[in-house]
Amino acid sequence: MPSKPADTAHPWGNSATPYEEIGGEVAVRELAEKFYDVIEAESPRLRSLLPTNTRNTRQKFFMYLSGWLGGPSLYEQKWGHPQLRMRHFPFPIGDTEAAEWMRCMRKAMTETEIGQPLWTFLDERFGQLALHMRNQADS
Repeated sequence: MPSKPADTAHPWGNSATPYEEIGGEVAVRELAEKFYDVIEAESPRLRSLLPTNTRNTRQKFFMYLSGWLGGPSLYEQKWGHPQLRMRHFPFPIGDTEAAEWMRCMRKAMTETEIGQPLWTFLDERFGQLALHMRNQADS
């Protein structure tokens, strides 16, 4: 991983939080929407795990990302602790699904024009999150 530039205050950039660095609510919503757009257009494997209508899924992901990035804890305020592993346990998630999730997230981050060093910071953190969701070995 490249080292952070000397002129940044944090590994994600100069803003106090990644939420601020990405551009706040509008940018976080754009990332969540773009992520699900990529899944729907390019990932039948992940799409098959989602409900037919992804409107609520997109909204919950936006709310989760808001707090996860250091912004308002919208998800927690409405539903409490996210308990991600428990909520994802009904879905078969192995290395293949985690890698596909990351491919879709990377494309969404690129398409929403997230710059450096935030892109690298988020890529590492999303990668940890994707691996944490695994609940089965690939067959």
